[in-house]
Amino acid sequence: MPESDLLSFGSAMLAALAVGALAYAFLYPYFSGDREKDSRLKGVIEPKGRETALEQATSRRKSVGDSLKEMENRHRAANKVSLRLRLERAGLAITPRVYWLASVVCGVVLAAIVTFSLQASATRMILTVIVGLVGVFGVPRWFVGKLTARRQGKFIKELPNAIDIVVRGMKSGLPLNECLAIIARESEEPLAGEFRDVIDQQRVGVSLGEALEKLTTRMPLPEVKFLQIVVAIQQQAGGNLSEALSNLSTVLRDRFMLKMKVKAMSAEAKASAFVLASLPPIVTVLVYGSSPDYIAALFDTRTGNFALLVCGIWMLAGVLVMRKMINFKF
Repeated sequence: MPESDLLSFGSAMLAALAVGALAYAFLYPYFSGDREKDSRLKGVIEPKGRETALEQATSRRKSVGDSLKEMENRHRAANKVSLRLRLERAGLAITPRVYWLASVVCGVVLAAIVTFSLQASATRMILTVIVGLVGVFGVPRWFVGKLTARRQGKFIKELPNAIDIVVRGMKSGLPLNECLAIIARESEEPLAGEFRDVIDQQRVGVSLGEALEKLTTRMPLPEVKFLQIVVAIQQQAGGNLSEALSNLSTVLRDRFMLKMKVKAMSAEAKASAFVLASLPPIVTVLVYGSSPDYIAALFDTRTGNFALLVCGIWMLAGVLVMRKMINFKF
């Protein structure tokens, strides 16, 4: 065989071997089962639904976070409380006009008492103006604040019991709306009235989340905010609402017990502050009743009136400082 034919034959054989090797490399996994093995191994290491589950969990967390952020923004926008809302929080069924009329009457009465108690002087005029302004803007506001605090205290005390009613009702098969209706019928005021408003709002088409948000506006308490957040999360992400409410009831009871413990520990300081603040007026009244001539200089002379003004300002400053020291917010 000629040398050229041998070279051609060798080249053809090398080319055939190269093509066969490439074909073997590409086709071997399909016939040997390695590709199926790799697919099963990949399925074990990275489940097909893992990426989808992670995406769903991320989307759910984002939805809940956006909902809570929106609720917080609405709560901040509602911080500017109107007079009508303050009266509603205090449980007073009066209009702002009646409130201002009562405030003016209170200011006029207090100013008249100061006017007829002191001798005519510049100090009496200043005291009359100050006491009149306090009577118009300070005393009614303080009275409404006390009524609001008392009403909110009753609400907080009964709220864990109301949540327990919801938990037991849902575990026995009752719907949430029916459990809320039971609270509105059988609980004490102001809890019954507030949940009655929630039920009435739902009957006209308002969602439970929006109704609880309005409840938070009327009762701006952390405990009510907790309830609103729990219901909002359950509506957005699902889950066992009865278990979440049961945990919330336990937390609210613990908070109430802590608040009562703090109140008991601060009772001595509050009593001391009350005695220190009330002692000067009581002594003044007793001295005036037993020896009017001895204390008359405070009311009949300009120097005495000025001394009363200065002492009153210092007494007010002391009372405010003691109030700041004995009030605990948590």
